[in-house]
Amino acid sequence: MTAANTKLSRTPAGGPGLRGRLSDLSSRHRSIAVIVGMSLVALVLPLIVLLPPFSSFSGQTVWMDGFTIAGIYVLLALGLNVVVGLAGLLDLGYAAFFAIGAYTYALAASPFTGWDLPFWPMLLMGAVVAAIFGILLGAPTLRLRGDYLAIVTLGFGEIVPIVILNSSKYTDGPNGIGGISPPTLLDTRFPTTGNPWPFYLTMLVLIILSMIFIYRLQDSRLGRAWMAIREDELAAAANGVNTVVTKLLAFAIGASTAGLAGVFLASKLQTVTPNLFRFDVSFTVLAMVVLGGMGNVWGVAVGAFIIFMIQSVFLKQLNIFFNNVQVPILSDIDFLQYQFLLYGIALVAMMLLRPEGLFPSRRRRRELHTEEDEVFAEHGDAMGAAPE
Repeated sequence: MTAANTKLSRTPAGGPGLRGRLSDLSSRHRSIAVIVGMSLVALVLPLIVLLPPFSSFSGQTVWMDGFTIAGIYVLLALGLNVVVGLAGLLDLGYAAFFAIGAYTYALAASPFTGWDLPFWPMLLMGAVVAAIFGILLGAPTLRLRGDYLAIVTLGFGEIVPIVILNSSKYTDGPNGIGGISPPTLLDTRFPTTGNPWPFYLTMLVLIILSMIFIYRLQDSRLGRAWMAIREDELAAAANGVNTVVTKLLAFAIGASTAGLAGVFLASKLQTVTPNLFRFDVSFTVLAMVVLGGMGNVWGVAVGAFIIFMIQSVFLKQLNIFFNNVQVPILSDIDFLQYQFLLYGIALVAMMLLRPEGLFPSRRRRRELHTEEDEVFAEHGDAMGAAPE
């Protein structure tokens, strides 16, 4: 369906439909829409897994743990969307900030250092520390664009895990740091097994707050400056945008979101190792942003959730299914080993068929379908509808 036909279906002669009114309402009340939408998702997910065929895969507790870990990747995707989707700065070393947040809390609340600092202030501290490193990364890359910026961020993403791996005195090297304290609320520690609800609800709150914050930024002067830099940095600078501060803020805010996710991961797993923050994490999160729809907060969140569930649940169930039915050739394939091949195929297909992603932002859709919009603008009246 062309963009013109899509617009015609959304603009009937009698006025905007229900979908249009809901979209307008949510755009005018972003925070309420995020709270209501995420609350509905949080209520529906635990109920869906009680129904077949999901109930035959795993119990509700296992599903809830999986949803919580998926929330960590949603947070990572939301942060990377600020850097890549809004500001247009390609970051291939995003897992480094994830590691910095995780090790910040690991050093602050584990027997390795003998400290036992509380989780909630360290949640903010992990975000602040990651933001500082985001600024340190952004400062030397201000003059770089495109491929050159990607190479520098890739190098940073490789340096951080290697430094952690070889700094045994401070990070316990390849063994990692264990015995990390879980969060405590009202003098009650979160259970790490058996009861997934405390971590699940905490992750829900973090995602809601992050989405509201990013939506506020997107609609602010800073958000418009990010999008101006993404479109044309020289034109943005000529129109008075301080590109230095704007780009540094993009790196800092994106990194702080990864720091939040890292602190939460450390408290959930109660252990961190350098292997958790390799390049494949950065690649996976970038794939989530691209497939979900760069620039669209909801699209990125949904894309991250879907890709993680395919990776962690669907591929495992494929292995179990084909092993049980003993299908020739397929029974001998470990689909988990081919997850990046599947990512590559999905990315190639997406770039060919729907380059704006599954749930693109309106601006991104217009950028990639300019010719269709021009056709509609020229012939809209002849088709029975006025062009927007």
